[in-house]
Amino acid sequence: MKYSDFFVPTQKEKSSEAKIKSHILMIKSGMVRQETSGIYSWLPLGYRVLKKIINVIEKFHETAGINQILMPTIQSAEIWRKSNRYDTYGKEMLRISDRNDKELLYGPTNEEMITVLAKSFIKSYKTLPRYFYHIQSKFRDEIRPRFGVMRAREFLMKDAYSFDIDKKNGEKSYLMFFKLYLKIFKELGINVVPVRALAGEIGGNLSHEFHLIVESGESEIYIDESIISGNKNNYSLEDVMVLNSYTDDFYKTNEIKTKLKKFKSIELGHIFLFGTKYSKSFEFLIDGEKEKFFPYMGSYGIGVSRVPAALIESSIKKDGVVWPKNVSPFDVILLNLSNQNSFVSKFCEDLYLNYKSAGIDILFDDRDERAGVKFSDADLLGIPFVILVGKNYVNNKSVTIINKYLNEEIEIPNNEAEQKIKELIRKKYD
Repeated sequence: MKYSDFFVPTQKEKSSEAKIKSHILMIKSGMVRQETSGIYSWLPLGYRVLKKIINVIEKFHETAGINQILMPTIQSAEIWRKSNRYDTYGKEMLRISDRNDKELLYGPTNEEMITVLAKSFIKSYKTLPRYFYHIQSKFRDEIRPRFGVMRAREFLMKDAYSFDIDKKNGEKSYLMFFKLYLKIFKELGINVVPVRALAGEIGGNLSHEFHLIVESGESEIYIDESIISGNKNNYSLEDVMVLNSYTDDFYKTNEIKTKLKKFKSIELGHIFLFGTKYSKSFEFLIDGEKEKFFPYMGSYGIGVSRVPAALIESSIKKDGVVWPKNVSPFDVILLNLSNQNSFVSKFCEDLYLNYKSAGIDILFDDRDERAGVKFSDADLLGIPFVILVGKNYVNNKSVTIINKYLNEEIEIPNNEAEQKIKELIRKKYD
């Protein structure tokens, strides 16, 4: 895409309401705009990052044989009364009525709805296990929304749900999702740590959260440091020795606590195995080999709209971000630093078209702006590879390529620029 066609409302000054790095950068770089407290519009740059994240999630779910669906955001209060959660969920639930005084709600989660849906279609044990997921906006009326999209009221969530014959098979599905999440976060460039957690309103006895350790995180987790040494990414359920600070009742002795260290973190995912809690509430019975049974269920969530903020918070770049592979809004940004020179402009135009035809996601800064403005905006966008075409092209027939992953600049002949950046991008994805 050409920058002249791309809507990126960057700002020089930071918002007075933004307190943490990710919120500041997402406003300054024009990724999001706050519409009201805890509710944001995702602008073109931010939405491209979101779509890259969604692409990764969809790819792994498709490979695992998990069916993608889309359920409505508005739900009937009736199904929540059947599960006995309508009155217990609290003020976080937005309750509404339509013109016929039918009680509705803006869904904070979808356990009830997926149970009703599955009850309509799943009739025999021979069709199990069965897995569904969707990516959808949720609303939870947070008492104190803060930190931008990190603690918002409306947010984008990936929910998956499993249906199994019994507890043993339910645990197999749970472990499958557990490992799937580790693969997804690794592909997104996030080194998460899974921690044991309370199930809360969802229910069940087996639950894990997936945390990114970062100083600006609002969560606190206790960890056996030996588990996370060496950036481990192949945890088993038995590995997980840690719990959130609010679940101290899980610790039986001070001896266990002394082995753990407290870390600040961001919660990015949460999975639950809650068994027959909802299938019993809705009298969802399936024909078994010998008798009818209630399917054993689980749910598995990823906070999609939290991921960009988490990546910014974990970036080693002090005042910005260099987006990791598979998440960057573009692979490369091309800066024409001599717009008035027809030879430079022709070279940039040809290079841009060649990259596009080769399937490289490129942003071409074709604006008639000062070099300083272009450098500043390119830095805000966090695109990992930058091609500079200007005086060196005129004087030496060379261009500069900046590799932000390695923090290095290389000067190469202009006729090698196209191949060189292709090699760098291919290497990035290896």
